Formats: sequence, C-alpha cells, structure tokens
Amino acid sequence: MTDPCEGAELTEARKEFPPPPSPHPRAEVVELHKRTLLAEIDRTGPSGHRRTRAGRRVAVALTFAAVASTAAIAVMVTESVTPRAPGAQPASRASVQLLDRAARVAAGDPADSPRDAQFAYVNVTGHTTSLSETATGEMKQAREDESYEQWTSVDGSRRTVQRERGGPRTLLEAPGKGSFGSPTYRFLAGLPTDPEEVLAAIYRETKLNHGEGSGSTTGPDQEAFVIIGDLLRMSVAPPEAAAALYRAAARIPGVVVVPSSVDAAGRRGVAVARTHDGERSEWIFDKGTSRLLGERTVLLKDSAWGKAGTAVDSTAIIGSGFTDKPGERPPRTFDGGREKGTGPDGQAWASDNSDSKERFLR
Repeated sequence: MTDPCEGAELTEARKEFPPPPSPHPRAEVVELHKRTLLAEIDRTGPSGHRRTRAGRRVAVALTFAAVASTAAIAVMVTESVTPRAPGAQPASRASVQLLDRAARVAAGDPADSPRDAQFAYVNVTGHTTSLSETATGEMKQAREDESYEQWTSVDGSRRTVQRERGGPRTLLEAPGKGSFGSPTYRFLAGLPTDPEEVLAAIYRETKLNHGEGSGSTTGPDQEAFVIIGDLLRMSVAPPEAAAALYRAAARIPGVVVVPSSVDAAGRRGVAVARTHDGERSEWIFDKGTSRLLGERTVLLKDSAWGKAGTAVDSTAIIGSGFTDKPGERPPRTFDGGREKGTGPDGQAWASDNSDSKERFLR
C-alpha cells in the first residue's frame, strides 16, 4: 500500500533541499575547512583531517564537523524543552509519523534481560571522508573504511573492545555508569521513557557545549539530533528507551523526511533528516519494517569535502545482540528488520520480524 504522505513529502523535500546555487565552493567555506585542517594536522600529525565517526563509538566528539551519523498522533514542540530560533520550523508531519512508526516497532520488540557480566554487541559497516593538503596547497579527498565491531560491557564495569575491519581487537576505557557520549545498556535502561523528559536531558547536555555563548556554530538542535542517532546506532537499547528516543527526535525543530536514501550496505529506504551548514544528516529506515538501517551525511553544496550530493559519511547496521565475552558474535542478531542466527545443525536462518516467517539465508 502506498504511503499517502510520500508524494507530498517528496514535494516538500524538493522545496527544502533545492540544487546548490553554484557549482563552485564559496571561498569562505574553503578557507574555514583549510584552517581547521591545518589546526588538526598540527594536533595529530601529517595524516590530515578525517571526517571520522570513530570517536563517536565511545565518546561523542562534539566538533564543528560533527553531523551524523532519524504519527498517527500529533506531536507538539514544547518551547520549554526545544526553544526554536526565529524562523525555525517544527519537525514535518511526515517525519513525526515515520518516527512514531519506528517507535511503535521498537516498543514491540521482546525485552532482553542481559546479565551485568555480558557485553552488548554491534556490527557496523561504512565509510568516512578524509582531507589532506597536497604540496601545492590543494585539498585532497579520500574515502576511508569505517567498518567495525564493538563489545560494550552491559553495566560498564569492563573495558570496551573494538575490532576495525576484521583486524585485531583494541581495548578502550571502561564506560563506567555510561553517558550520552559513552552509553551502556544499563545507562539507556535508566533513561526516562517519556520523550519530553529524555529530550530535556539531551538538551541539557548539548547546551553545555553548543548553547548560547559557547562559540559553537552547530547549535543544540543539531547536536541533539546527532546524539540520538549515535545512541541508536552504536548501542543496544531496551525497547522502551529506543521508542522514547525516536519520539524525542520528532520534537527537534527542522526534522524532515527524505523519501529515498541508501545506506552503506546498499539497502534502500526512507530517511528522516536534518540539515545544518549545507550538510544533511539522514537516518535511514526500512520502508517495510520501519527499522533503522543506517545513517549518512550528504553534502547539499560543493565544499572542500566534495561535490553536492556526495555522501561524505555512510554507515549500515549489520547486526546487534549480546555475548558472554568480547570477541564472540551473538548466536542471534538483528539486521534491518530481520532476526538471523545459526541453528543447532549449523544452518543459517533468518526471520522477517514483520510476519514472523522464517526462511533460510542463501
């Protein structure tokens, strides 16, 4: 059945995101990126500046380049929680409907009961864009693989383990009680399940570094959208917490729907998105199941990072679940609307969560 909002939202999306006015990057944009690049080179060495999401896997790096990587009921923007700047628009009706569907699907998932000694597992594939300065002073772009697996202690008492691109495991700091930048399952389980309350907590976080007087050009609204996207992508959240986060995102000004998008694994879907400084952050959902597939960041105008229309960051959630120790993969994982695993006979299987019909993977 065709979504009656899709045609109208497509028209809205075209109005919201017109073609870039010029095929050439503005001089001030190039100069800004150049200054930032040189400062980053001074700080990190000659490898150049990388649009990496790696820092967000464990600690959200709240920087100028941080962009992410997403109702049958009406949702009002509450001024006390999300005061809008003059001219700021509330989330579009279609984005509210999509996020409410995602919330209802998440809330209907069976609740896990992981032990404190276990680890939450996520498997993400994707890429990011890096910049380096050539000998002639020009900016050179390069695509870098950002695929990783991560094991995070359920209660935060043990060190997080990452494995990038199938390589050796890396030990990171234990997250402890957890935070919005370094979430654990127990931290997420302790969040308010009321969308207004959880959004208020997120805004208290974002206003510290991106509020009035901070000098940040990102702003609390964009950072709130980024933080929620990171929480949903890089961790395993209890059903009620995930539902609250989706509904909280529907209260952020400027959120719209992009009718067609594609994640890093090539899966097509519909996205909720927010634009900041010429870059559109998208959360991509499966059109059939309304489950989160991945994220990407798309340039809406030419810049030092690439041409308009380029996906400078892109990720896909390949699987998630719980294990008894880091390095293991869970026997059952979730992948974009399907549960999959290996049976006692070693045969791979998958179940479409929308109709519970099992089928063998080919």
